[in-house]
Amino acid sequence: MDVRRAGERYRGGDPGAGIDSHHAFSFGPHYDPDNLRFGAMIACNEERLAPGAGFDEHPHSHTEIVTWVVEGELTHRDSTGHETTVRPGDVQHLSSAAGVRHVERNDGAGPLTFVQTWLAPSAPGGAPAYELVPGIADSTPYAVAGAAALLHVRRLAPGERAAVPDAAYVYAHVVRGDVRLAGEELRPGDAARITGAKGLEVTGVTAAELLLWELSR
Repeated sequence: MDVRRAGERYRGGDPGAGIDSHHAFSFGPHYDPDNLRFGAMIACNEERLAPGAGFDEHPHSHTEIVTWVVEGELTHRDSTGHETTVRPGDVQHLSSAAGVRHVERNDGAGPLTFVQTWLAPSAPGGAPAYELVPGIADSTPYAVAGAAALLHVRRLAPGERAAVPDAAYVYAHVVRGDVRLAGEELRPGDAARITGAKGLEVTGVTAAELLLWELSR
């Protein structure tokens, strides 16, 4: 298990424009040849947008993009005609396939924080697709079939335990609260990269929310 602390993330974005980004992997000008990906995961970005701030229209291709809102509301518009508001507890999935353009903004009155994960697809090409799942339940994993991945959301009370998926690769990201995993205490923004996970449990030290990515490749 490789633990990466919140303070070790690469800082990016444009603070003057109200965009504060924290990257878990090499991203843009932050190039680290030893930190390019973990399994199919190629990015896990924490984004903080001030009211009125956002990312103007930009392209993506050959990437499965999954967004989890922590605080506030995210406005999404894309070139396939989707326009949605993503709120805490919703899972947004944009399959960029052969190419799509989108806009992400904070059109609300308060701050916006979201975690966005990028996964490399199992095969290139195809048509772009979009899905928004409102209020996903803890017991319902979300499948990103194009990347052979499953997202498990765990909301833990203090002392509550949950199983970590047995998988070739597991990426655990703490959204809020403190948890204990394989003897390590993880806090908000911390992550653990586990290879060959088997028989592990995670325990809430405080009330906590955790994203567990089960990656088969």
